[in-house]
Amino acid sequence: MKLIMAVIQDKDSNRLSDALVKADYRATKLASTGGFLKAGNTTFLIGTEDENIEDVMSIIKENCKSRDQLVAPISPMGGNADSYVPYPVEVQVGGATVFVLPVEQFEQF
Repeated sequence: MKLIMAVIQDKDSNRLSDALVKADYRATKLASTGGFLKAGNTTFLIGTEDENIEDVMSIIKENCKSRDQLVAPISPMGGNADSYVPYPVEVQVGGATVFVLPVEQFEQF
């Protein structure tokens, strides 16, 4: 058994959740915040058998696409202003960061 942890952008959350339910996978959604852009993310915790890993990964890939977005930089409060860029920059957002971890034991009460 494995635990899949997928960190995705909030915009993709409902689409991924619907796709997982449709494919009969259960998941727990946690609100999270990215460190770089300080933007809202959703972390999915999905427990599944080893033979389902590829199926779940393909569902994540289909529903969490990366895209370019203009982002206003965050002002350096008391930090080093030398590297501060005062105009919006284009960054790649979205997609998914996925971790697959072994599970020793699983119980549901």
